[in-house]
Amino acid sequence: MTNPNTPDALSQKQAASAPHRLPQHELLQEQRFWKLLSVADWLFAALMMAIAAAVQILLPHRMDIYEVCILWLSAAAAVWLGWFYKPLRLLMPLCIALAYAATVLYAGQMANGERFLLRYFLASQSAIGWLCALVPMAWLCYALGLLGGNKQTETDSTHAVPMLLRIARYLAWAGAAIGLTGMLVRWHESYLLTPGNGHIPLSNLYEVFILFIVITALMFLYYEGKFRLHRLGVFVYTLQLILVGFVLWYTFSYNAQQIRPLIPALQSWWMKLHVPANFIGYGAFCLAAFLGVAELMKLRRPSLRLPEAEVIEEAMYQAIAIGFLFFTVATVLGALWAADAWGRYWSWDPKENWALVVWLNYAAWLHIRLVRGWGGKPLAWWAIIGFFITAFAFVGVNMFLGGLHSYGGL
Repeated sequence: MTNPNTPDALSQKQAASAPHRLPQHELLQEQRFWKLLSVADWLFAALMMAIAAAVQILLPHRMDIYEVCILWLSAAAAVWLGWFYKPLRLLMPLCIALAYAATVLYAGQMANGERFLLRYFLASQSAIGWLCALVPMAWLCYALGLLGGNKQTETDSTHAVPMLLRIARYLAWAGAAIGLTGMLVRWHESYLLTPGNGHIPLSNLYEVFILFIVITALMFLYYEGKFRLHRLGVFVYTLQLILVGFVLWYTFSYNAQQIRPLIPALQSWWMKLHVPANFIGYGAFCLAAFLGVAELMKLRRPSLRLPEAEVIEEAMYQAIAIGFLFFTVATVLGALWAADAWGRYWSWDPKENWALVVWLNYAAWLHIRLVRGWGGKPLAWWAIIGFFITAFAFVGVNMFLGGLHSYGGL
């Protein structure tokens, strides 16, 4: 017979009488972020800081104090992105290396653009041409991959994904890499063509559409890996096809690929902050809209070989949340830029008014989902309608309404 007064019996009695500890929510648990970083993460951070230092040493005459701050802010953002999404640790150094190789081949003369590697691969127009070719190829592989394979592959490990969907993913990564490289090289080419007026390639619709394509591709690749959305690539790359079609039409109709001097209204370091933040928001909103199309199709026909509707909706929600954050930041930065350029924060310009409409639309979307608990078809349709609101704010205002932002028109 066990003695109830022994140490072991007492400890068991105390354990039984102690209050049961519920497991903590993952957001309340101690997050030892620094301990999660590997040696590769720290080497990547050191590489990004070294690149920023080299740029500041080699190009001090082209940067004022504000641009130096933007340089180091960009380096810090690149480090965080590489830590957050590991594939970017390879993509960013690769694009920088290719862009640097192009600058070496140019050797300070645009006439050297006839060299083989520049003419067919690394010159900005060559790289953007490859981007415009890789997008349809990725779309085709995503479309064929959607028709093949079996439903179980969506929840299996990466190696179980059908071959065509894996090829499509590789093509999507290649397109994003060559597109980003082309943007960097175009930046250098602007200084070769107009030494006193070189600029970041975000000054017209042609350039920002290239940025738009790259951002949308990278965002989808992230959500594709996180939620196993391989079979949704055909929806998102339908959007990419539309964007590429616009780029090609704009190129042949308006000779938009030509690098032109930056107009006075855009000669500001604010542009380097406002425009990228704005297009991260635009890209996320448009990505969410095409995920909404996929969700509606899945809800209407559950037998379709697509991820579950709840999974698609979660990805759509996260895309809108990220887009709303960056669009809010871009709107604040735009107001500060307006105050610096025009002496007032808000002018009720058509572009500003529609930016406010976009912001209110997605603020309401997030409120309805988080506070009212809506989901399913209403939010999917709302995201799709939001695409047309965003598209009009992006392009339609420039085409039909003009205003202080008319320099971005067709």
